[in-house]
Amino acid sequence: MSGGKKEFTDSFILAPVPVVLVSCRHDELGDNLLTIAWCGVGCSDPETINISIRPERYSYRMIKESGCFTVNIPTYDLLEEVKICGAVSGRDCDKFARAGLTAVTAEKIAAPLVKECPVNIECELLEVKPLGVHDLFIGRVVCKHAGSGLITDGVINLDGVGLITYVNGKYRLVNG
Repeated sequence: MSGGKKEFTDSFILAPVPVVLVSCRHDELGDNLLTIAWCGVGCSDPETINISIRPERYSYRMIKESGCFTVNIPTYDLLEEVKICGAVSGRDCDKFARAGLTAVTAEKIAAPLVKECPVNIECELLEVKPLGVHDLFIGRVVCKHAGSGLITDGVINLDGVGLITYVNGKYRLVNG
């Protein structure tokens, strides 16, 4: 390869990627949380967020059938809670209780927000696109929340908040 670079094949990387807690609510199955690192902005107008979920995941059916989800942006001080939500299944336990997180009512959709996260984004499900081992869930942003100390003149500032990123199977601090 030119420029002294080598091909790598043992991992998929587009780094850094944000780590988020996605919450959902289902009439039959209740509330759930899952940790996702395959998340990103889909479009700025209309505002959309994409999340990728494997069909066998417990939240997959919940989001697909309820038609909504929230994207909650955790800080590094919530890393242990994030790890819990990524390591256990909602089939086996109440992840909000297990992780010690608080579900709060969203303004425009049924899925709860995570109180401890400084930023919460409510999304209505627009489409699910099968891609392979993951399906892409495209959500239209219907409401955004942030701690009042993060907002200046209507603009969010996340400098120094201590967000989490995921690179090659490891969580890392984004100091900003």
